[in-house]
Amino acid sequence: MERSSAIYVRSSNSNCNHGSGRFIQVRMDPISDALAAIRVESAGYQRLEAAAAWESGTGVGRYACFGMISRGVGWLNLEGHGPSIRLAEGDGFLLSPGTAHRLRSGAGEHATIIGGRIIFDEATGKSVADLLPPLIQIRADQERGAALRTTLELLAAETAAPAVGSQMMIERLAGIFFIHAIRAKMADGWRPALADPQIADVLKAMHERLEYHWTVRALATLAGMSRSAFALRFKELIGQAPLEYLTRMRMYKAGRLLREDTRKLLEVASAVGYESGGAFHKAFKRVLGRTPGQYRRSLTSTDLTEDHLFFS
Repeated sequence: MERSSAIYVRSSNSNCNHGSGRFIQVRMDPISDALAAIRVESAGYQRLEAAAAWESGTGVGRYACFGMISRGVGWLNLEGHGPSIRLAEGDGFLLSPGTAHRLRSGAGEHATIIGGRIIFDEATGKSVADLLPPLIQIRADQERGAALRTTLELLAAETAAPAVGSQMMIERLAGIFFIHAIRAKMADGWRPALADPQIADVLKAMHERLEYHWTVRALATLAGMSRSAFALRFKELIGQAPLEYLTRMRMYKAGRLLREDTRKLLEVASAVGYESGGAFHKAFKRVLGRTPGQYRRSLTSTDLTEDHLFFS
């Protein structure tokens, strides 16, 4: 291992609340609703240039790891997920929180790796892990990989020659890379649902009025289907039962309100469709792993230390 440089940045208010993919109408954007619940505490970034064989590994934590092979070949192994994955020049990846992995070079090959970690608060780390598979792989020859590679190349340029404003630039670029990757993966899953006019109409109504007291019967009527047929098709396309999905989206919105708003807990509960504070607390803890009060009290930033380095 010849040279490893790193820049650490702290995000003061890096909420991933950004626009949707091209195929989603502006009025109904479920992907942005989900991304709005994500709170980035900090980000770390490293560039590694190696002239000899090397290997790096990390355990699990409340961070997502990302990287790209900018020169040479790398091998990525996910603990408990089968054989190693070959990464060619230009290939990239994003690992969801809780994914232990090892990354190594090709035998005797020179390699340049750029990678980093995006650190979330505890509740966000859980929601990101729920939204993402363990690995999102970006191949150099994939169309969607172009924007991701461009972002990583800009990160590489900033770390190679830091200048005035580099910390802010790196913070923003790391966030952009993360959103590009998660949005692309979520869009793949959403495309069949949004292409189905009946389910798309239901999703639009749910996201425009999350606070409404929806029932499966009301949603099925809106779709023009029987309750059983609607519930089956919704779960086939979305992967969750209608009311399970609704609860999750409500809690993501509640998390955002708790971060960005000074409303009392009962007012937040009412804003996402709950008349009972007890029911809201129970649902929030089930989805995000802690009570609303605990979540609000935990909203403090943490420093990025060497424990957060990508290469270790």
